[in-house]
Amino acid sequence: MAVFETDITEYPLVSRGKVRDIYDIDENTLLLVTTDRISAFDVVMPDPIADKGKVLNQITLFWMDMMKDLVPNHIIATDVDDYPDPLRKYKNQLQDRSVLARKAKPLPIECIVRGFITGSGWSDYLKTGEVCGHKLPEGLKESEMLEKPLFTPSTKAELGLHDENITLSAAADLIGEEMMRRVEDLALSIYTRARDYAKKRGILIADTKFEFGIIDDELIFIDEALTPDSSRFWPEEGFEPGKSQPSFDKQYFRDWLIEIGFNKQPPAPHIPADIAERTRAKYLEAYKLLTGDDLKV
Repeated sequence: MAVFETDITEYPLVSRGKVRDIYDIDENTLLLVTTDRISAFDVVMPDPIADKGKVLNQITLFWMDMMKDLVPNHIIATDVDDYPDPLRKYKNQLQDRSVLARKAKPLPIECIVRGFITGSGWSDYLKTGEVCGHKLPEGLKESEMLEKPLFTPSTKAELGLHDENITLSAAADLIGEEMMRRVEDLALSIYTRARDYAKKRGILIADTKFEFGIIDDELIFIDEALTPDSSRFWPEEGFEPGKSQPSFDKQYFRDWLIEIGFNKQPPAPHIPADIAERTRAKYLEAYKLLTGDDLKV
């Protein structure tokens, strides 16, 4: 069963984002539901990709568990049987695609780490030889692995608008120099551990973005972690710098939109069944490669 959006009447809906529906459970707790909505170019499509939300949620839980010695996270419960009684009648919608989470005050920046030169980083490098203020060597090829991963923060845009890359000094202006250095070190540590693990599973994590928040003055890992929506996953087999790479993430879907001439503005086109199924297969393949298991669907 695909879940495009939820309608849980017992609790207030805090927000309906590009992918997540968030409900206010009590003064300390949120319900985060990862739906099967898919967005591209900051536009939400009118049709779901079945089981995509389960993949994103389960991959996030996998990584957050792996990183818990580096940073605590906001997860309280993941099994609907452990949720408040009013939520249990929604089990078919919520199981495997939702979590109860502690409320945190999110930092006002996206914490992006780039291990390979691609995407907007590649475009900036071609124009300036830099990425977010980091001066890079001359002569890099598209998709080339960087000597050291880069922390390249961005602003958080409102729904429908685009995040903007910013320099470290601009990030420090937003969250303070000390906090900026803390999240830089933490983001690089998480990325490096994930990159090394994924490489053993045949996946190159080209780049990714993290979100952190504050609970009782403690820095907490929140939102999603190293999913196909927040990262670029490339197959190691056949990797060759100097061109764009095939991927396990949304890039296949974005490429289809570009191919049909989508103008990156709503309304978005309906998704043909074959495109939806191929996109779904890429998400499921990413999950199996990373975890070694088939997703229960």
